[in-house]
Amino acid sequence: MIASIMRRSLSKFPGWRFGFGQSKSLLVNCEAGSHCASRSTNGQVNFSGNLNEYSTRTYETSCATSLDNQPKDNSVSDMLVDSFGRLHTYLRISLTERCNLRCQYCMPADGVELTPNAQLLTNAEILRLANLFVSSGVNKIRLTGGEPTVRKDIEDICMGLSKLKGLETLTMTTNGITLARKLPRLKECGLTSVNISLDTLVPAKFEFMTRRKGHEKVMNSINAAVDLGYNPVKVNCVVMRGFNDDEICDFVDLTREKPINVRFIEFMPFDGNVWNVKKLVPYSEMMDRVIKHVPSIKRLQDHPTDTAKNFTIDGHQGRVSFITSMTEHFCAGCNRLRILADGNFKVCLFGPSEVSLRDPLRHGAEDDELREIIASAVKRKKASHAGMFDLAKTANRPMIHIGG
Repeated sequence: MIASIMRRSLSKFPGWRFGFGQSKSLLVNCEAGSHCASRSTNGQVNFSGNLNEYSTRTYETSCATSLDNQPKDNSVSDMLVDSFGRLHTYLRISLTERCNLRCQYCMPADGVELTPNAQLLTNAEILRLANLFVSSGVNKIRLTGGEPTVRKDIEDICMGLSKLKGLETLTMTTNGITLARKLPRLKECGLTSVNISLDTLVPAKFEFMTRRKGHEKVMNSINAAVDLGYNPVKVNCVVMRGFNDDEICDFVDLTREKPINVRFIEFMPFDGNVWNVKKLVPYSEMMDRVIKHVPSIKRLQDHPTDTAKNFTIDGHQGRVSFITSMTEHFCAGCNRLRILADGNFKVCLFGPSEVSLRDPLRHGAEDDELREIIASAVKRKKASHAGMFDLAKTANRPMIHIGG
């Protein structure tokens, strides 16, 4: 099935080029009828490629219940609650800044300056900080990079984290290049789920985007994860106009016969990735294409903290999701915090503010001191990010430094 889908995608390749034609004006709203319901938010929606030409309107964005209706857990420390009452129970830990690919939307063309190894968090430091968060109420940890599987002690880290009392989910986002051979052992070490990044089903386009070969290895990793019983296997696809937007329906077809959750991600601005609104394919446009391809698509009931809008399709084992960070942000339900590979603590993916946890840790800070630093940073977290047009002009680290 996957091979046949790849052949269909490959047939489109002769006319493909990574360029951008004249952009039509796009209205970002949800046309899925009954697929969208319940609460309205404001968003920037009408744009034509000119950063100054957009308007704001109210539209339906979520099938989720109100954040106010979330169950309150008395075991959650005040350290994890921001000034807007959001509970942060999800921690993303970047294990390394190194990667075996050079994806264009993640790493600048001239590369990035890597933090010296001595300034990166050690295994013991990662486990101590993770235990501090989990004992305070975090129940989910995601390992990111760079590429987390290039870290030599990845198995030991997973084993240590999986033993933390109160941790329910240990997951990882990976490019899949080396995952197929490492995943059996990682599963034994407690890895409960996996997200694999793949932006094209065409090997030549993969090599162009990542500046490396390896498409077949990623496909093998997806199949290996399915064979090992991971359900769903999440596949992250950043959609960019003129590059892979013609493959949206082919990616949807991956969900037919296997428990694959394809997650279409709106192109986001970070330092060095040359973000341009003309490259952005908004959720509404992606959704329109999918509905025409599979009219039976149905919206699921999302949790208030979900980053994705999730859908099922009649006759498909897997699911389709959309991460709409740019056109319909989900900041009101954000429950995520980040520790970068160099030990900096970041409360918002798009916010430039960071505070070091490594430095006080190495200077002998007790747990209570670290909790105060963390709590202070969490309390300073803003209600939402600045919006895609302002983000494009705001200094922030490259994605490879932040962690996907």
